[in-house]
Amino acid sequence: MREHGFKRLLRHTAGAGFSGLARLVTGVRPVWQGAAPSGRQRIFFANHASHGDFILLSACLPPSERYRTRPVAAADYWEKTPLRRFVATELFDCVLVEREAGARASDPMAAMLDALDGGSSLIIFPEGTRNTGTEPLPFRSGLYNLATARPHVELVPAFIENMSRVLPKGEFLPVPLLCRVVFGEAVKPEKGEERRAFLDRAREALLALDPRREAGP
Repeated sequence: MREHGFKRLLRHTAGAGFSGLARLVTGVRPVWQGAAPSGRQRIFFANHASHGDFILLSACLPPSERYRTRPVAAADYWEKTPLRRFVATELFDCVLVEREAGARASDPMAAMLDALDGGSSLIIFPEGTRNTGTEPLPFRSGLYNLATARPHVELVPAFIENMSRVLPKGEFLPVPLLCRVVFGEAVKPEKGEERRAFLDRAREALLALDPRREAGP
């Protein structure tokens, strides 16, 4: 019990510390455009351009939501060294999943469902990998599978602005730039809606939150 309490304190302290650092470096602020903070269990799905994405998104959540929201992250990256593994599991409480189907020793869907069934909310990146392009890549099937397996959990799109410039791929020191995280209206599969149709619709819901679209050409 004492160890469990220490781990919880460590994670809460780390969460508050990294969130404070994210706000200091980026001035990040949430824009609750189609959703608002609530006590409901949620899956936040976001665009993915940097390893700092989930920290920025977490920093925009109220503490009560932040502490129960776990990022889904790639095991092949975060388990590569003991330090990364410690940061991912002990500080961020990540749900680590294996991306390469041929090399999997465990089912990534089972890991995410276990986290949801334990009461956690999730942050996922449906593109499946970091993307430095101007628009998100086509979504992989995980978001649809989670939505149909746990239909009571809200799926909330969250567009992360500017993070690819704050922490570019291959860099370790962030560049101070203003960021926002825009939260949109929850989506869910319609009755009889096919997998790809839903994934394309969810991607479009995320794209619609991009402030660059609001600005126009």
